[in-house]
Amino acid sequence: MSIQSIRSGIATNLGTISGLRTSVDVPDQINVPMAVVQLDNVSYDQAYGGGLTQYNFTVTLFVSRSSDRTAQRKLDAYAFTTNGVKTAIESDKTLGGNAFDVRVVDMSNIGTVSLGEVSYLSADFSINVFAE
Repeated sequence: MSIQSIRSGIATNLGTISGLRTSVDVPDQINVPMAVVQLDNVSYDQAYGGGLTQYNFTVTLFVSRSSDRTAQRKLDAYAFTTNGVKTAIESDKTLGGNAFDVRVVDMSNIGTVSLGEVSYLSADFSINVFAE
């Protein structure tokens, strides 16, 4: 198990959403819709004897802002729990055998972000992964 394998497991689960591109590294260019998986922090010794580590990730989701209304509807669809990001990430709680559990805990930082001359609507999904 490695942080990269956990990151890849999250991206694989996100890949079950039709049309969504994923990246386990910060890309040079955003190709919307795209989800970028980033490690935020690591909390060690979450169980007696140090057998459990909590890895906290953020998945930043970018959608096109070609139309404000269309962008908001796309983001709303990804936020919806039935077929959205939460359901996809939690579809394999072991992330391909690399974790004990994964939880999507919230969606935040919803708004416009500009990268170069291009603006996107984006949101961050906070993810807790429990592994050795």
